[in-house]
Amino acid sequence: MTTTYDVHTPSFMTGDEFHIPTFRLLQQDGSLCEGAEAPQLEREKALKIYRAMLVTRVLDERMMAAQRQGRLSFYMQCTGEEAAVIGATAALDDADMIMAQYREQGALVYRGFSYDEFMNQLFGNELDYGKGRQMPIHYGSRKLHYMTISSPLATQIPQATGYAYGQKLAGEGHCTITFFGEGAASEGDFHAALNMASVHKVPVIFFCRNNGYAISTPASEQFAADGIAPRAFGYRMHVIRVDGNDVLAVYRATQEARKIAVEQNQPVLIEAMTYRLAAHSSSDDPSGYRSRKEEEAWREKDPILRMQRWLIDCGWWSEEEEKEHQESLRREVLETMKRAEKRPPPPLESLVTDVYADVTPALQRQLDALKTHIRKHPEAYPKGARSLDPDVRPGGDHKTGDEQGGA
Repeated sequence: MTTTYDVHTPSFMTGDEFHIPTFRLLQQDGSLCEGAEAPQLEREKALKIYRAMLVTRVLDERMMAAQRQGRLSFYMQCTGEEAAVIGATAALDDADMIMAQYREQGALVYRGFSYDEFMNQLFGNELDYGKGRQMPIHYGSRKLHYMTISSPLATQIPQATGYAYGQKLAGEGHCTITFFGEGAASEGDFHAALNMASVHKVPVIFFCRNNGYAISTPASEQFAADGIAPRAFGYRMHVIRVDGNDVLAVYRATQEARKIAVEQNQPVLIEAMTYRLAAHSSSDDPSGYRSRKEEEAWREKDPILRMQRWLIDCGWWSEEEEKEHQESLRREVLETMKRAEKRPPPPLESLVTDVYADVTPALQRQLDALKTHIRKHPEAYPKGARSLDPDVRPGGDHKTGDEQGGA
C-alpha cells in the first residue's frame, strides 16, 4: 500500500532526515553505560554465553594454525564478532532456525555442537555429516536447528524468509534468524528477501554483521547511505542498530526482535556494528587494505574482554578461572583435532548416494571409472586408494604377507 500527500513545489528527500542511534549497554571497562539497565540474565546463562565466546576464539586460533601447518585446506574465523553471533543466539529459543553465512560457528558452540563434530566436518572424515562433500567450515546440524551453510553469498537470506513463512503457517511460535555481512547486503537476494518478508509478514530476523569490510572492500566503497539499517524503511520493517561488540546489548536487542517476529509475525532487521579482527579467510591478507593502527584500535574494543570485565564485576568470574579455562580449552581442541585427523575419509560409494533414491546406471559407471583411475594412480589419491584397498601404499606398492601379519 502506498500512502501519499500532495505538495505544490518540488520536494526531494535523501534519507538524511532519519538518524538511527546505536543501542549500547556496556562500556569497554565492563561497567554499564549511564542510564543503562542490564538485561535479566542469570549467572548460569551468562557464563554459558561467555564460555561459548572463549571456545569460539580458541577453536579459531587452533584451526587457523592448523591451516598454516598444511593440516587443513581452508578456514574462516569469527574473531572479534563473537558477541554479535553468540549474544543473538542466546536470545533465541533452541528450536528457532539459524541460517548462517560462514562466520557463525559460535552459534553452534552455544547450542552444544561438540569439538568432535566440528573437527569431523573440517577434516571431512567418515563421521562428517556432510560426508566430506563440502569445504571446511560448512557446518550443519539438524538436531540443533542450524541449516547447512552454502558457499554462494547471500543465498540463505531469501531461504530464511521462506522457512519463516512455513513457521508462520505451522503456528508453533518459532522464528528464523539469518546472519550475513554488510557485503552480502549488496546482493539482490537481500532486497528480495526483505521485501518478501514484509509483504507476507513472516517471523524472521535479518541479522547483519557490519564489520566494515566485504573481504577487502571498505564500507565507504560499498554504499553511500548510513549503513544497512536505513534500508528497512524501504520495506516498512522494524529495525535496530546495536553495538555488535556489546554482548548484553545484542542479547537484549535480539530478545525484543524475537518478540516482534513471533508475537506479531513481523520481520526485523538488526545491524550489529562490529569488526573482523582476523583476516577474511585463511586465503586473505588484510595488511593490503587496512592499517595496523585501525586493527589495534578495534582490538581494544574486544567483545570477549568487555564481557569478561562485566562478569568479574558481577563476581561471577575470575582471572584464575580464565587462565584455567583457556588452558583446558586449548588442550581439548588439540586432542580432538588429532583424533579427527586419524579417521578415514567417507567411503567412495558415498559420492553417488543421496542423489537419487537408487544409484543410477550413469552414476555407477562414473564411480567405477573413478575407482579404476585411483587404482591406476594411487600415489595421487592416497586416501582414496586406502579406502578402496587398505593394503595399497601411497607409492602404489602392496604390503607383503609378513607386513600384513600373514605367512
